[in-house]
Amino acid sequence: MAQANGRRTSRRGIYLKLRQMVLTLELPPGAALSENELAASLGVSRTPVRESLILLAQEGLVQIFPKIGSFVSRVDPAQVADAQFLREAVELASLDDLPAQPDPALVGELRDNLERQRRPDLGLEEFFELDEAFHQGLMRLSGHGNVWTTVAAAKGHLDRARRLGLHENVSPAVFATQHHEIFAAVVGGDITLARTRMRDHLRAVFSDIERIRAHSPELFATGPSTVPVRRNVVIWE
Repeated sequence: MAQANGRRTSRRGIYLKLRQMVLTLELPPGAALSENELAASLGVSRTPVRESLILLAQEGLVQIFPKIGSFVSRVDPAQVADAQFLREAVELASLDDLPAQPDPALVGELRDNLERQRRPDLGLEEFFELDEAFHQGLMRLSGHGNVWTTVAAAKGHLDRARRLGLHENVSPAVFATQHHEIFAAVVGGDITLARTRMRDHLRAVFSDIERIRAHSPELFATGPSTVPVRRNVVIWE
């Protein structure tokens, strides 16, 4: 039984590792995926890799084409919009439930988070993690922290679009400033302003997509007929 549990844990770990590689753009949109190469790099057999790719395909993060191969899904603006709609609805509703006297310990955690966002040597992935923790922290402040797991599971395409946006910007400082403005409105008790600042902040991803798509259209899905054709090299049509 212990050995079976270990295999399940290992397979879960492979899935999480591959998912993280997709979300962080280590495996970029449109990249061809070789089960053999992935298995070798992760030090496992092909079976857990194949099973993980199937799970990622169910999430829309990987596409598997019979007789052609497996590929990282290109970022789908429609799925980004759906995830954004869900996230915005949840986070704005959460702001409405903020108590008159927020938990001082949680407020302190958010202040510390914001200070770390200002570090000049902060890497993009470090900033992304702080960004996620900040938004989850605001939901914890309103008593809805557990909902974040549901939100996070639904925003794979959105997270990739956000990371592309971070890479486009010279510095994440603009996003850190927006976080400060949201936080100031929250602790100041101005929920209307906090909602406005949050809505503008979350919707910035749409302008990022349009800007990036203008010079890198190959990163984005163009519709349901987007299928690669294997000739001497893989070509997306």
